[in-house]
Amino acid sequence: MSGVDATAARGERKIGFWTCTALVIGNVIGMGIFVLPASLAPYGFNALIGWVIVLAGCLVLARVFSQLARALPGVGGPYGYISHTLGGTTAYLALWAYWVSVWLTNSALATGVVGYLVVVFPPLGALPPMWFAQALLWAMVAVNLCGVRSSGGVQIATTALKLLPMLAIALLGGWLLLTSPASYTAHLPPTPISLGSVTAASTIALFAMIGVESASVPAARVDDPARTIPRATMAGTVLTAAIYIVVSAVPLLLIRQQELANTSAPFALLMDRYAAAGSGRWLALFVAISGLGALNGWTLLVGELTRTMAGNGVLPAVLARSNRQGTPVVALLVSGVLAAGMIALSYSKSLVSAFTFLTRVGTAASLPLYLCCGLALAVLWRRRHAACNTRRSMIVAAACVLFVAFAFVGTGREPFLYALGLIAAGLPLYALMRLWRRGDPSAGVLPE
Repeated sequence: MSGVDATAARGERKIGFWTCTALVIGNVIGMGIFVLPASLAPYGFNALIGWVIVLAGCLVLARVFSQLARALPGVGGPYGYISHTLGGTTAYLALWAYWVSVWLTNSALATGVVGYLVVVFPPLGALPPMWFAQALLWAMVAVNLCGVRSSGGVQIATTALKLLPMLAIALLGGWLLLTSPASYTAHLPPTPISLGSVTAASTIALFAMIGVESASVPAARVDDPARTIPRATMAGTVLTAAIYIVVSAVPLLLIRQQELANTSAPFALLMDRYAAAGSGRWLALFVAISGLGALNGWTLLVGELTRTMAGNGVLPAVLARSNRQGTPVVALLVSGVLAAGMIALSYSKSLVSAFTFLTRVGTAASLPLYLCCGLALAVLWRRRHAACNTRRSMIVAAACVLFVAFAFVGTGREPFLYALGLIAAGLPLYALMRLWRRGDPSAGVLPE
């Protein structure tokens, strides 16, 4: 029995609309938005144009996942969507790439948290940043190894504090707009607008929106998935987009471009400059807590995703082993080692450069899932599936494919080659898994 089927068979408690919506918002809003103003600063107004493109594209992605959930509510999420339309091999490659992107996300989160913790506790700046990031990563792995109750408690506490920094930025921006509107035009970024810069900025910004598919990943555990997942996906994406538009524009318009590009904690700098002295340090504390919460959540997700893939027979069965608390121990340790290795590789660059590099590689590795889901919707439309038999479905599928192609171009050569190599590394493993299962009649044969 597959991991998805086993979950359904156990009759575990289902999750509803509000939990799914919170899952989308909580997974999307992590560390990226708090560090991205510095990463995007060199692009000037190209960054704002990039944000508009990304947010529009993510609404299209949300629509794709919503329609697939309505059309195929009982197949267990993205793996089922793709395997039922494009085949098992394509589904494996897409989920392998997504799996790679998740542990890359963890390495980027650990890197980003370091910059804010140094602002909160300056003596930590004496520590080698690479080893500091490694320590944070393994601390969250340790929390998850203690069981879902432990990791869930950490997640609830950090999520409760997650929106406070963004609320502070939005209130500060609104207050300055009312009391000192000239401050918004005093330091306009001089970088000219160009297609190349917009494309590059869009790809970096896309990292902060990865997670719109979160409600569909645990589809087998969702109550009435055909109705709940589409509503939660669209609601979570729209709410997150509204938050991002506000908090990304304020620092770009209020801080000089070069100064913003050189800081590792842009929101802390903004609060120190325009609010009470020292307030930036407290804001940085909340941001660090948010980043640690996101790191904890994605660590939990990569463990469950690894176990699910192993349960479906596309990763070694040892990765599905759990301890007495039901924790996928081997899966967590293996994904932790992979994320730690990427942290080590990225620290040949500066802190912001390392974060930017990881975001691009992680984004490139996540794009095949979005591309395949767009193609899956197109296949259902061509098959005249009752839930997708409209011209609107084909337009949404085409828009999704075009957006992913645009994002692939924006990743740049180096991140694209890194991601391509990481994805290609999964092919020998898939071939070995097929050979092993053919030699073991009790294991079944993987679908083509």
